[in-house]
This record gives sequence, structure tokens and C-alpha cells, in this order.
Amino acid sequence: MAARWKRLAVPLIILAFPVAFWLIISRGENHLKRLPVIGPADVAANGDTIYHTIADFSLTNQEGKVITQADLTGKIYVANFFFATCPTICPKMNENFRKVQQEFKGSNDVRMVSYTVDPEQDSVPALKAYAEKMYADNSFWWFLTGNKDSIYTLARESYLVPAASGKTAEDFFHSDQLILIDKEKRIRGLYDGMDPYAVDTLIAEMKVLLHEYVEEK
Repeated sequence: MAARWKRLAVPLIILAFPVAFWLIISRGENHLKRLPVIGPADVAANGDTIYHTIADFSLTNQEGKVITQADLTGKIYVANFFFATCPTICPKMNENFRKVQQEFKGSNDVRMVSYTVDPEQDSVPALKAYAEKMYADNSFWWFLTGNKDSIYTLARESYLVPAASGKTAEDFFHSDQLILIDKEKRIRGLYDGMDPYAVDTLIAEMKVLLHEYVEEK
């Protein structure tokens, strides 16, 4: 019995932290620091910090609708990179990612964006079938396809997805990261999509981020 409790202790503690964070906020006692802004930054002539942001894009979702940054105006969102025929990390990552939809579905302030890294195979019909397999809400969770060079440039230069050492260019964005983006298109968090406890932390920190905007009003 003691050994069993030891095995459960660490996951329970990890889960407790984000829950405790959100309880503090929800009771109007927000003493938390704001989430960091991730990525390179410059200093303007007037001394203001210019943060790294996600570039504009134009891609097509699983319903054949063109999606651009304009569709994400006024929203926070979480992005990842996958491909529909991936037999290894993608199924588990997106199963965990679906917890975000379960938590925030119906919110006009949140979206989920999954970019395919295999657009030659992942056509609109293929992504439609994949979205159905994931029980995705098509208005909330977008699976995007389009020009391969544009997607890879976006992954490397905007989302800062690292190249995997020793892997081919085709495997280069086979990443398990979930990337939290704020309303200003800045990266605010990176999370291991393979770890359900990390996804719980993501959900809690999304609530922290949303609370930042409430405070600013």
C-alpha cells in the first residue's frame, strides 16, 4: 500500500499546482506572476521591448475554409505540428490536446490550431476525416494544410520549433510541443503534449493568461 501511494504522490502533486493556481485566481486573490514571453526580443529607440511574434499565414482548414491570423484576432490559442498518418507521437499528443477542447469548447476567446507537416498527403478531405476521428469541433479546433515551405518556415521561424539532431528534414517538425500564443501573437508557454499532467498545466496557464486580459480592462 505504501509503495502504491509513493507512485501516486508525484503525479498528484504535479496536478495540484495548476489547480491551486487557478483556485487563487478564481477567488480574486491573484498574487501570481504573469506568464513569461518566450523568444528573442529587441529594444526600440524609445526603450520599449519588441517581442517575437507569430507571422501572418494563409492556410486551409478541414472544412476548406482559408484561415489567417485575422481569424485569431482577439483570441489566445494553442498550436502544434503533426501529420495525419503519424503512427508514433501524434495520436497520443492529439488525444491529450483534446483536453483543451473539452475545457474551453464554446469559448470565443480560445482556439486550437494543428498544422500538418505533410501537406502533400494531408489534403482537406484527409484532415476532415482526421478531425472526425479526434472528435474535433470544427469551429474551435482547426487542422491546417497548405504550402509546405510556408508551413515549415512558420514552424521554424515563428513557432521556434527546433530541428531534431540526426533526423531528416521530413522528420524535422515531428514535435510533441503544444505552444501557447497570446492575443498579441506572442509565445507564452511550451508544453509536452505527450504528458497529460503537462497538458493540465497548459490548461491552468491558459486560464492565467485569460485573466491577464481581464485585469487589463
